[in-house]
Amino acid sequence: MSFKLTILGCNSAIPTTERKPTAQLLNVSERFFLIDCGEGTQLQLRKYKFKMQSIQHIFISHLHGDHYFGLIGLISTMHLLGREKELHIYAPSELKDIIYIQLGVSNTELRYPLFFHSFGFESSQVLLENSSITVSTIPLNHSIPCCGFLFKEAQQDRRMRREKLEEYNIPNYSVPKIKAGGDFVMEDGTIISHLELTRSAQKARSFAFCSDTSYHEPIIDQISGVDILYHEATFLNDLKERALQTKHSTVKEAGTIALKANVGKLIIGHYSQRYHDLDPLLEEAQAVFEKSFLAIEGETHELIRSYDSDRG
Repeated sequence: MSFKLTILGCNSAIPTTERKPTAQLLNVSERFFLIDCGEGTQLQLRKYKFKMQSIQHIFISHLHGDHYFGLIGLISTMHLLGREKELHIYAPSELKDIIYIQLGVSNTELRYPLFFHSFGFESSQVLLENSSITVSTIPLNHSIPCCGFLFKEAQQDRRMRREKLEEYNIPNYSVPKIKAGGDFVMEDGTIISHLELTRSAQKARSFAFCSDTSYHEPIIDQISGVDILYHEATFLNDLKERALQTKHSTVKEAGTIALKANVGKLIIGHYSQRYHDLDPLLEEAQAVFEKSFLAIEGETHELIRSYDSDRG
């Protein structure tokens, strides 16, 4: 079961010939989630050979143009290519009006259902929850209302030990309860612990996307222990004052958040267009948090399933 994050765009407000504005694609068991949709996102999807019609959910962090200017083009192309299945967009409430104005002036009537889901910015809220994943907002601190997104894979049940089924003559109807953590009671009243009867469950994987924000420690508890943290890092630390003025983060600040949150790995991005060489940004991040990586367009970060550590 896949859990792959692909970087489609990694620059800040001004695109360059080398880097596009923010966009990322998360593949969770072949279900695709687009996170932000900067200018040129649909071209990046084509360039890296992703099928845009496979995207069913799009998450927009805030309404600065470098995070959504590519959305109307993507919506339009999906329409022109004959899309019929519904598309869900999770975004600040004003985006719905913006998109429908753009569709209206071009006299475009979409062939497919388009649903908008708005969210607030004061506290975290669940946007999407199903049998495979939960997506929640991460309130951030930027110059306009902005949220990141936390993607958490659903926790799987423990795995039965087949030899124990025979040893204790366990009926099939008892298996789901045992896998979910229930003990087995034999006919004579003996209780057999589910830990003896099962192996450890596969660890649920997680990804936190922290879009534009100043250094903001209140997010630490919510993102604590995530496998992958993407955190914007617009400036090197020598431009800390500029970061404060624009309510962005420095590379050092992104590394500090990763360290305090004890995440598995940190990906930095949203680079200022002034940086042509990204190596100094990586070095500054790794000086604070060793498992730091650059967001590079076209690169994919994959999480392989592991197992919770217990006697199983």
